[in-house]
Amino acid sequence: MNNQQRTQISQVVVTAQQMRDIEARIFAAGMPVAALMEKVAGLIAHRIEVLYFSEDAKEEDTGTQGRGDTENTNKILSASSSVSPHKVGILVGPGHNGGDALVVARELHFRGYAVCIYNPFAKLKELTSQHLQYAQSLGIPCYQSIADLPECNLLVDGLFGFGLERELKDPVAIAINQLNQKSIPIISIDMPSGLHTDTGEVLGTAIRATHTLCLGLWKLGLLQDQALEYVGKAELIDFDIPLADVEAVLADAPRITRITEATALSTLPLPRPAVTHKYKEGHLLLICGSRRYAGGAILTGLGARASGVGMLSIAVPESLKPIMVSHLPEALIVGCPETETGAIAQLQLPENTDLNSFHAIACGPGLTKDASPILQQVLESTIPLVLDADGLNILAEMKTMPTLKKRHVLSVLTPHAGEFQRLFPDLPDAKQDRIKAVREAAVQSGAVILLKGARTAIANPQGSVWIVPESTPALARGGSGDVLTGLMGGLIAQAVTHQILAEDMVATAAWWHAQAGILAAQERTELGVDAFTLTHYLLNFLSIYAC
Repeated sequence: MNNQQRTQISQVVVTAQQMRDIEARIFAAGMPVAALMEKVAGLIAHRIEVLYFSEDAKEEDTGTQGRGDTENTNKILSASSSVSPHKVGILVGPGHNGGDALVVARELHFRGYAVCIYNPFAKLKELTSQHLQYAQSLGIPCYQSIADLPECNLLVDGLFGFGLERELKDPVAIAINQLNQKSIPIISIDMPSGLHTDTGEVLGTAIRATHTLCLGLWKLGLLQDQALEYVGKAELIDFDIPLADVEAVLADAPRITRITEATALSTLPLPRPAVTHKYKEGHLLLICGSRRYAGGAILTGLGARASGVGMLSIAVPESLKPIMVSHLPEALIVGCPETETGAIAQLQLPENTDLNSFHAIACGPGLTKDASPILQQVLESTIPLVLDADGLNILAEMKTMPTLKKRHVLSVLTPHAGEFQRLFPDLPDAKQDRIKAVREAAVQSGAVILLKGARTAIANPQGSVWIVPESTPALARGGSGDVLTGLMGGLIAQAVTHQILAEDMVATAAWWHAQAGILAAQERTELGVDAFTLTHYLLNFLSIYAC
């Protein structure tokens, strides 16, 4: 498999049924199940050594997304340099996930590690049973009760892989709860046992993994917000699934795609010819702010500035004009008549200018619902439109979704979970199955929907979904979303002028925003990155990658 194909594989996200169908094609083509199990388990055993037992492990990123086990990992790494003190507990389930775990147990045993097995199941699949028999013949101790399992430095979870749909029962549920209470790093094979493969729902209880080694293709549940507390640091174990088999299974299905560094940076920085001028590099109109929420307008403008957009106009209440000029002197600040409450009463654009004179509009941050007449105007425009914050709240109150669907150009809605429920009260709860919810919302509205969260999900009206696979809780501070709105609006405006698919800029903006937050959190603090600082890191991040 060449590098381009590996990149494509790393972007694919599948459901449990899709993974079954892909594996069925591989086995039908002649790949023996036992041979694949050997290959996968060998890769897992090697990765475990790199992560926990080699000298290189001391320089690995041992941070997790949902579990603070860096200290526990360091306890292992600071142990004696000989392998004998390292005792690895292998948790074995009845299916092929358990078989993978047993081959890992055998491989670690042959490499000199002390290994023990926990298997509470009386009935195993034939191949798994054979591996258990061989492990026992090697003298690897096996225990049916979790109480009898010796103290270990590391646990490998092979209880259940993808496809689990039923709630876990005792004694396995009790064992998982007891193991979660211990300060022992846990590596889960494919999925943390107890998580639903597609929704990430906890089926009664689930392993809280330090690392999850996802096999072959990314499973959808690992990228759902509700699973992140259990997934830990996730990475893909590529065992060379033929791309043709993946394409054959997914050919007629709407795609779910991880936004990777390679895909995002393929659009950044946006091309800029040697001979150009500001209007050829996109003209964005921001409609935002109020006397009460002046900061929303400033932060949105700063986000747009970071995008590199050629010309930026910002419509705000007249009373905000001086403060906007002081923060964004390069922008054209359009002061508008305002209501008694300090909201925009009506748009008052420069002479010979109307909404369709711009390349894109972003509307909503800090607007307040008193500016509701403005929304109908922007909905009637014929250029790409981004709605956020009060733009969404007004849309929900006015119930103008049919008007939105009639637009024949790009419309982007960027709700968080609460705004999403107000906009789409009849759709599935976004907190339970974000991917299903965002996909149905996009189809219903005819808009691109960006559902904010720890793993931002984006869907288009055709049903395709993009997921931002990394973020940081440091972005959970007021104003972060305003920055994203400006950034996205600026990228879309530039895409229009360069005849690049503007829809692609939604995913690019979300990824860039998240990466800037991660960089800022690493250099500052996980306690939070303020939105003003975030705008500076947007530029810093891209300059690092440009080098």
